Parts: sequence; structure tokens; C-alpha cells
Amino acid sequence: MKKYYKYFLLLSTVIIAGSCSDDYFDVNDSVTQPTTTELPPQYRIEGAIENAVATAQYRGVREVLGVVQYGSQNTPAYYSESWNTFLTTGSYFLWQNVYVYALPNTADLIYLGEKFNSPHYTAIGKILRAYLLGMTTDQYGSIVLDDSYNPEESIKLEPEFVSQEVVYEKIFKILDEAVVELDQESELGLNDEGGDILYNGDVEQWKKFAYSIKARYLNHLTKKTSGEHAYSPQMVLEAVQKGFSSNADNAYITYGGGEASNDNQPFSTSGYGSTRFDYFSEFFVDLLQDPLNEYADVQDPRLPVIVTEAVNGGYQGVKTGAGVPGGEGDNYSIGYGGFYTSPDSPTFMMTYSEVKFIEAEAKFRSNDESGAYQAYLEGVEADLNKLDISQEKTSAYLETIDEEISMDEFGLSQIFVQKYIANMLNPETWVDFRRMDYSSDIYPGLKRPENVNVTLFPGENDWIRAMMYEYNEEDRNYENMPDNDPYVRLTTPLWWDTEE
Repeated sequence: MKKYYKYFLLLSTVIIAGSCSDDYFDVNDSVTQPTTTELPPQYRIEGAIENAVATAQYRGVREVLGVVQYGSQNTPAYYSESWNTFLTTGSYFLWQNVYVYALPNTADLIYLGEKFNSPHYTAIGKILRAYLLGMTTDQYGSIVLDDSYNPEESIKLEPEFVSQEVVYEKIFKILDEAVVELDQESELGLNDEGGDILYNGDVEQWKKFAYSIKARYLNHLTKKTSGEHAYSPQMVLEAVQKGFSSNADNAYITYGGGEASNDNQPFSTSGYGSTRFDYFSEFFVDLLQDPLNEYADVQDPRLPVIVTEAVNGGYQGVKTGAGVPGGEGDNYSIGYGGFYTSPDSPTFMMTYSEVKFIEAEAKFRSNDESGAYQAYLEGVEADLNKLDISQEKTSAYLETIDEEISMDEFGLSQIFVQKYIANMLNPETWVDFRRMDYSSDIYPGLKRPENVNVTLFPGENDWIRAMMYEYNEEDRNYENMPDNDPYVRLTTPLWWDTEE
């Protein structure tokens, strides 16, 4: 059996054959899969971007919807919502989508950029690689790093794992390298064949993206108080200043809403991931109906733009893990059809509003409360503008915040609530939940899902802290991988989630 898995991995890594049933690409005819290192990089950049977002990031959020409570299923005790069978048996395929589909594309892009004297492509490969490594280590902890696919070396069938601290060092290193390479002369333009579907060949925007990612990962270190990786608000702010400066810099891919499932937003009714998102959750809808936490009687203007109205009228979410009471689904807001979940809705990797909330947190932690408050307001405004909320409603909402909250009531809770709303369907939210220890003081009204697996999580303060490695990795590479016992993997905080 082990020989079969090794052989399968060899084929899948080289030609990307083999997948679970709902993987993004049809491996028989996809033109975006890694196939050869002879093809110039301008023909490879689109596939690298698509795999990073529509394949890997999609999986990165799909199974944690029941943890971050954006969406809910119509049936009670659904396995991923109750932190049960699907998660405890390693049947969670972010690992496969990253290592079989997404990272090989970035490795080839780095290699081809060097081969064709086009350092801009090498830089993009590194930026996407940093993004993927960060998302993966933030869900698992220790991961495979240098032993992953490399077009210049033979495939390591039993790769070694490295600690999350080492992965973070690598992320910062290759992001810095990418910025330098983007300043170099390149024989090939990033959009020579129309493949740069993020920034249409705009090198300066790619640099802003690199710095924004760096700010995100530096900001994860808030529980680290000593040593080389001690949290530094100043370092975060230095990266922020070079990052996104408006919504024009937002990193996202778009969908056409056509007949093919991979031309549709994954969480739309016609997308390949909609089965994980039957309804909006009670927690998310309640936040939008009371975003200022009882400081003002105000409904968030984003509510009708993001959330669909129930058939029987009004906006009501389903309690995560509970399912639809009595099967009366017409009383609840269906999980598709709004700004984020329509067939032609975009998928966002990172936004200007997130950068402003990162800035607000860093300034707040460095005792610059007035600067933090201003960045917070700018983050809220940026997200409202992203959703095309009218200027009249935007101004009224910001005025209400300024009147009811102002500096007197402002704190981390306001920052994280607005960041939660703005980062809808982004796996980054799970990082924030864990950094804030799932605190209901930070996220008012947050409670564990119904029907939680009490064998693994017996106490009300016991929350899931990491994901299990896939069962096929455990079968093939069990000697190198960390302890994958669910009692250990799901309950043990990651490196950045451990107080010093």
C-alpha cells in the first residue's frame, strides 16, 4: 500500500494527476497545471495564481466555516461544524491542494523566471509561495518546506517537516527577495500573454502585495514577547506603509458566472463549494444587525448586500452546528446570492481594508490610540467602498461610529469585529480567532457551535487550535510527520498561538 501512495505522489506532483472529486481543475485537459519546465513563464503565471486562490485558498476556508462561523449547514451536527469525523480522520484536503496543485506552480514559476532571465516571474512565484506557505502553516503548524516539489531536483518521497518558526523565517526571507527582484530588469513582462490576472503586469502593485502579506504575518506574532520573533508593532507598521494604499490594490480573482463550475464563485449555488454553505450563520448575521455591539441602534449597511433575505422575510442566520430547526429553511437567509456568494462574485486574497485593520491593531498595541482609531475608521470605509455602499450610507455609518463609540469606547473588539466582517470567506479569520483565544469579549456573542465533539473538546473554553494532516500523508510519510493523533493535533496551539 505504501508503494502505491509513493508512486501516486510521484505522478501527481509531476503531472498533477489524481485528486479528490471536487478539485478545481479537470486534470485531463487543464492548461494551468504544472506540466513542463520548458514553457516560458508568461504561460504559467495564470495557473499559479488560480491554483493559489481557487484551489488552495478555497480549501483553506471551506472546512473552517464551522469554526469561524460565516456559514452553517441545514443539517445538525454536520461533521466539520461539530469538529467531528471529517476533521478527526484527516479527510481535509488543503494539504493536497497546496502540495500537489499550488506550490508546484510557484516552484516552476521561480525556476522559469531564472531560466528566462525574467526576475519578475521569479518574484511572483515567491510572493505566491509565501502566501501559500503562510496559509498552510497557519492551519497545521509544522509543514514540509524545502523538501516540497522542486523542478531542479528529484522528488523527495518522504519529505521532512520543519517547525512553524522556520516556515515564518522563510516567508519573510522570500518576500524580501521578491521585492528586490521586482526592481530588477526583466526580459519578459508579467502580462505578456494576459496571464497576470491579479495586477495586469503592474510591478508596483505586486510589491505592495508583498509588503501587505509581510505585515499580515508579522502581525500574527502578538503572543511572542521575546527572542528574534518577538512582536514588533513598528515592524508591522513599516510593512503597512509600503503595502496597499487603496482598494485599487486589492488582490482578488474574478469569475464569469458561466456554465463551467470553475467559472463560478466556489460558494455560489453553481460553484463547486456551495455544499459547505447552505445558510449564513446566526453569529455572522447577528453581528451585521448589531455591528456596534449595542452602542447604537444601527443595522450595518452591508447586511442586505452580503446576506440574502429569507423567503419569509428578514435576515436570520442558522446557529452553527444546530441545523435548520424543524426543517423550516424559508425562515433563514440562504448562504448564496450576495456580494461574496453569487456566481460572478470575486475571491479576495487580501484587501486594503485588512491592511488598515492590521495598522489599527499595531498602533493600538503601541499605545497610539488616536492613530489606531483613524486607521480603524479608514478600514471600515474601505470595506464599505469595496462593497459599493453609497456615499450617503457610508458617511452616516461612519458618523454613527464616531458619535457612539469614538475614542472613549474604542478597543481591540471594534477592530476585530470589523475585520471579521471585511474578511468574509478568508481563512485569515481563523488566525484572528485563535490569536484572540475565541474571546466573546472581542467577538460579542461568539459561542462554540452546537453539537461539538465533547470527547475532544469537553469544556466550554475548549476550541479547535489546528488541523490534522491528511490521511494519505500519514500513510506515506508517517515517520517524518508530527503526531497526528486528533487529541494532540486538534487541541494543541501552534507556535505563534503559544504565549511566552
